[in-house]
Amino acid sequence: MSASSIPGRLRRMNKTQKLSVAGISAVAAAALSLSLVPGNADAETEPQAISGAPVVFASAAGSSQAKTIQASVIEQHSTAAQLIKASDAAKAKAASKAKAKKAEAKAHAKAKAKAKAKKAAAKRGKQGASRSESRTPVFSNNLDGWIKESLAIMKSKGIPGTYDGLHRNIIRESSGNPKAINDWDVNAVNGVPSKGLLQIIKPTFDAYHVGGTPHDQYDPVANITASANYAADKYGSIDNVNSAY
Repeated sequence: MSASSIPGRLRRMNKTQKLSVAGISAVAAAALSLSLVPGNADAETEPQAISGAPVVFASAAGSSQAKTIQASVIEQHSTAAQLIKASDAAKAKAASKAKAKKAEAKAHAKAKAKAKAKKAAAKRGKQGASRSESRTPVFSNNLDGWIKESLAIMKSKGIPGTYDGLHRNIIRESSGNPKAINDWDVNAVNGVPSKGLLQIIKPTFDAYHVGGTPHDQYDPVANITASANYAADKYGSIDNVNSAY
């Protein structure tokens, strides 16, 4: 059998498979040789004349041996096929395992990247909050600062009012003195004098006090925000107040 007559798949077999096929070829050759030897070879001393009729060389014993060899050849072929099948199965299993390992590595890398991104986002959020805190305005401790701080609180609470409206009423009511007190009007006579920058009485201050500010009529920001809250309820806004209120 020439190399070109061997199927391409057998040419790609491993060493074990090649040895098996070589053994099969040897056994087949032996079978062919036996089939060509006459059963009574020892008795033949002279060449026999060739007649026109077919000559049967194999004896009964030779025929039985040929069948045995043929069975062996078939078995060897079956073994070779099984080896090829096992090899293919092993390759498929290895490829599947490699694919699964690759997928696992990819999933691990993806999870790691996601965790890293989440951590980075949390860090940015923390840094942003820190920067926001560092940007918290510091208001000066004077009339301008008190009005600006009050406006910031009013905005967060939804209380209307402008710098001009607050400043105008403060100057009219107390001239900007946070400790101012009216001890002569009807409120003073009734024991509840008007106090602070916007001259608010205690019952009104208590009713309209804005959370987050000191509960103190003389506190500038607490006084302004409570008065603005009251004015918004009664007049729509402190901006609408132009006289005693």
